[in-house]
Amino acid sequence: MSTITADNRVTQLVRPRSNPLRKVFEWGGFGAGMILVAFGVVAIVMGFSGRSTVADSLKQEKIVGGADMTPALIAKEAKDAGLTNVANMPTVAVAGKAINTGPRARAFASYMRIHALEASGGFTYAQMGRFTAKPNTPKAQLAVGGGTDNPQFALIDAPSKQPVANGARNLWVTETALTTALNTSYMADRLGLFGIVVGIALLLSGIGFIVLAFAALHRPKAATSLL
Repeated sequence: MSTITADNRVTQLVRPRSNPLRKVFEWGGFGAGMILVAFGVVAIVMGFSGRSTVADSLKQEKIVGGADMTPALIAKEAKDAGLTNVANMPTVAVAGKAINTGPRARAFASYMRIHALEASGGFTYAQMGRFTAKPNTPKAQLAVGGGTDNPQFALIDAPSKQPVANGARNLWVTETALTTALNTSYMADRLGLFGIVVGIALLLSGIGFIVLAFAALHRPKAATSLL
């Protein structure tokens, strides 16, 4: 008769029972990783495409920064024009530079706003009347920034017999339209950059999922048993 002692202990490879649910999770992780990689690549491509579209659209307009479009010169101009407490003064110089990127478009828009304020004496669109006011118009009928909204106190254009539009206010309408387009270009450029960053994050996450799933699928199946 033989007896079992501690010296008879051996390590033996055993075949564990198959676990279907575990397989599903392992292959599911691999599939999820592949999907994240695909979404990451698409997001990166779309981000670069969006930024390229913004740059191409701006180039077509052939916009070049004016000679006074530096922070120092525009600040001096604003001071000479009597403007005080102007918010969001430009901080980026675009003088002589082609406006072909989102950040440059935003900077150019900020300079346009200062030019419009200089032309209107520091008043904005909402502070000016629709029409040019007649001389001696009552103060109650005048807008804060000049002009009037009452056609009865507006200058009349002789040929058309219509009230004369307030030129300074119309300048603001044009400035608002142009700066809105430029700021939209900046926003589109930043969204494209955001898409690239998100795409890289998805790509790295997907690669991480794939690595973990691959490691789980190829773990050594060994166990220790007592004989």
